Amino acid sequence: MLSLGVLGRAGARLGVSRTWGRIEEEGRCLPACLAAYHTVPRTRNSVHTPSFSPARCVSTTAACRSTSSSPVANQKTPSYSYVIVGAGSAGCVLANRLSEDAQESVLLLEAGPKDMLLSSVRLSWKIHMPAALTYNLCDDKYNWYYHTLPQASMDNRVMYWPRGRVWGGSSSLNAMVYIRGHAEDYNRWQREGAEGWDYEHCLPYFRKAQTHELGEDRYRGGSGPLHVSRGKTNNPLHTAFIEAGQQAGYPFTDDMNGFQQEGLGWMDMTIYKGKRWSTASAYLRPILGRPNLKAEVGCLTTKILFEGNRAVGVEYTQKGQKKRVFADKEVILSGGAINSPQLLMLSGVGNADDLKQLGIPVVQHLPGVGSNLQDHLELYVQQQCTQPITLYKAQKPFHMVKIGLEWLTLFTGYGATAHLESGGFIRSRPGVTHPDVQFHFLPSQVIDHGRVPSKIEAYQVHVGPMRSTSIGWMKLKSANPLDHPILQPNYLSTDIDVWEFRECVKLSREIFAQKAFDPFRGPEVQPGPRVQSDAEIDAFVRQKADSAYHPSCTCKMGSPSDPMAVVDSNTRVLGLERLRVVDASIMPSVVSGNLNAPTIMIAEKAADIIRGRPALVDPGVPVYQPPTLDTQR
Repeated sequence: MLSLGVLGRAGARLGVSRTWGRIEEEGRCLPACLAAYHTVPRTRNSVHTPSFSPARCVSTTAACRSTSSSPVANQKTPSYSYVIVGAGSAGCVLANRLSEDAQESVLLLEAGPKDMLLSSVRLSWKIHMPAALTYNLCDDKYNWYYHTLPQASMDNRVMYWPRGRVWGGSSSLNAMVYIRGHAEDYNRWQREGAEGWDYEHCLPYFRKAQTHELGEDRYRGGSGPLHVSRGKTNNPLHTAFIEAGQQAGYPFTDDMNGFQQEGLGWMDMTIYKGKRWSTASAYLRPILGRPNLKAEVGCLTTKILFEGNRAVGVEYTQKGQKKRVFADKEVILSGGAINSPQLLMLSGVGNADDLKQLGIPVVQHLPGVGSNLQDHLELYVQQQCTQPITLYKAQKPFHMVKIGLEWLTLFTGYGATAHLESGGFIRSRPGVTHPDVQFHFLPSQVIDHGRVPSKIEAYQVHVGPMRSTSIGWMKLKSANPLDHPILQPNYLSTDIDVWEFRECVKLSREIFAQKAFDPFRGPEVQPGPRVQSDAEIDAFVRQKADSAYHPSCTCKMGSPSDPMAVVDSNTRVLGLERLRVVDASIMPSVVSGNLNAPTIMIAEKAADIIRGRPALVDPGVPVYQPPTLDTQR
């Protein structure tokens, strides 16, 4: 989802015993303080031992051990209990929770940079100022900048997919909307083979992650690292949207992440004290001082290292050097729905026929890797506003300077929000058991992913179906890790998906036509008054719908009997040992809402699984049911 980012322009492997405070070298144990000054001679195929500061002589972040008996390395290589690939929404959570065990060591590898310049939020305002989010959608500094194949059912348009490549991953790029999805999404996961991932087993992990500013209850958390807040701008257009929804016959919901998702109301956001609260802010940076955690940046992981069917480490490049690191316990992939299946395939895990065509030796035939690709599409219905209360003036240079200075000095004002403060969920038609259409309301006009400033005083609603039936895939373009994979989402490839989008436009127009908008309503900007027939609406959808940036499900979690499953219910890659995937790619099916909150929940729950802790559960938690399914509302 996008917001009005233009406002931001103002400104030893198994068998090696580990002893903390000591490091193994050539079969000898050196005190860590001496090891800090001990140099490993560089030879061909060697890797530097990670440097150990004298200030960290009490304990070290990694052990170094001889690997002469290993078929995958012949020099000394660093070793950690866990190697996590990807410091995104899931990876930061795992790094935090796994390093809580002081006897375990954790290495976190991130391809992109840190999310802070010189440890300053202000110098890194393009990430941390909530209103500046579109800056990082316009270049590839923090962004993988992916594109799909031309979409046959969307006038052959190539779709833009930004994905985070920075500490925090896409939680450092997204619009900060905190949505969990519906309880039935997780009950469906259970039916799809993800045993133990039903709602009563997932809700406790949503709570564990969260501190909600409105306080703790059965649905909200009160002591987690992730701060969640509500909007503070009091723009009357947000109130008008919620009131118009009620006038159209939809209920008001005071917490769309709680008992009742269905209805219109106020959005939760991952914003804290006026700043973006990414997983890097919530989970990673506060614990960087732990001696058993090492977080590296600029590390492009190119291969998982195997001994037979057992993952033993990874290979990566950093500053032009090829390096290897080993995991005594597990390798965990948290690169997201594109990078995790890409790394699996580059490492010989995937569809055997496809891998052989690229000359990649097959380690494990798993045809589900890269399959089952799902995403949300959305479009904008826009209305001109007759009063100067939108964000149009705020995007003028003088106002942007004022907004930027206020945020830089106080972290308040229009720069301290992404402005997506209201929204909701409704059902598209009778018989639908839980909402399948989502709204995000914005008191401004967005053009081209927010990369073009708005032209007029206008407001809009982002709208799209939540459970589309079009399923895609992704494959490697080549065996070169630097080549972006081929992305084929197959958008709008089923008749029901086309019908649902048509309904999205009609239902949005109906809400905008309600009395609450009478004081503000000008001419319709998009689709426009000339777009009325079903054929005209369908053509508009093909021309204007875009990704909501929710790719998922490409390493599906399921039963080992499912031929398309990639990981089991414990997040372990099927047929292999000591290898897991923990991120949005393991969703069996896409949830009814944004993906950041569910991804954080997945990582929290997976951390307990990895640590061997009993699963949290909240049996019998109540969930709203519509009074009748005979009507749409």
